[in-house]
Amino acid sequence: MACEIKAWLVLSLVLMVACMQHSVLGNSQAVPCLFVFGDSLADSGNNNNLPTLSKANFLPYGIDFPTGPTGRYTNGLNPIDKLAQILGFEKFIPPFANLSGSDILKGVNYASGSAGIRQETGTNLGTNVNMGLQLQHHRTIVSQISTKLGGFHKAVNYLTQCLYYVYIGTNDYEQNYFLPDLFNTSRTYTPEQYAKVLTHQLSHYLKALHHVGARKTVVVSLDRLGCIPKVFVNGSCIEKQNAAAFLFNDQLKSLVDRFNKKTLKGSKFIFINSTAIIHDKSNGFKFTNAPCCTTNERGKCILNGTPCQNRTEYVFWDGIHTSEAANIVTATISYSTSDSAIAHPTNIKHLVHDILK
Repeated sequence: MACEIKAWLVLSLVLMVACMQHSVLGNSQAVPCLFVFGDSLADSGNNNNLPTLSKANFLPYGIDFPTGPTGRYTNGLNPIDKLAQILGFEKFIPPFANLSGSDILKGVNYASGSAGIRQETGTNLGTNVNMGLQLQHHRTIVSQISTKLGGFHKAVNYLTQCLYYVYIGTNDYEQNYFLPDLFNTSRTYTPEQYAKVLTHQLSHYLKALHHVGARKTVVVSLDRLGCIPKVFVNGSCIEKQNAAAFLFNDQLKSLVDRFNKKTLKGSKFIFINSTAIIHDKSNGFKFTNAPCCTTNERGKCILNGTPCQNRTEYVFWDGIHTSEAANIVTATISYSTSDSAIAHPTNIKHLVHDILK
């Protein structure tokens, strides 16, 4: 009976995605381009050639991806890949580090594993492309688009139609605040202060994006950081880490409200509560706190390890990152949900079609 219910849930999700893809402005894209900023939860290969321990360009990562390992920190599609499909893009959004043969007018993915809002975040693992550097890379792309379209103002007019997806902040805790022996942030700031410092800095980056055309922006919450498989030991979560992440989420949601009300005129922002999606029991996942692959002390899959066979039953792929199955659920629900506890003040579909509550 349980297997029948699970099969029904998966079939329903597949049919839902198919209907969405068919209905998005016929066979065209809902937006002309998609730009992605973030960390390993959105990275599609920007860390492959960097001197860092934070890489995913080896098996079993990519075991279910059409071309194998690419630098995505999951077994198959990440949330950006599925969202791009739902929006009607024929190809995945390329990483900034490998734009050869790509059409930058369709968008670019700047996300980098171990990166954070703060410059020092994740540097204990090696080099990454923090949010500030990602914004610099975007300015480079904007300059190239200006050349293609015949001027900066024409470029900005074009870029106002695009969708911007920002999924960052996890490493500012996992690879910074929660590592007191390596970073001083937890001695400098209380959890409440740190959440405000992070969102204040992120607000400056979002304003900078606005200046170069961003008008439709999705920001995504942090997960329950104290319950991810990497730290979930003996059936217990680290509630202090969960509380810290939720403080950040509250500040991020408030930032969205401020921007929508008056701060950035002409811009529309939505907040996606990813935790409410992937930990909803009705989505049919059987394993919610265990990794599908065998992991090392950093929570990453071991090189060429054999992962679980029932991957669609797992929320997490490794000790930190979600599985393709969870990523598909996240993108699909984020796009179409009517639940304001998940998508605030509205969903991605309404955002791209200029319908904001």
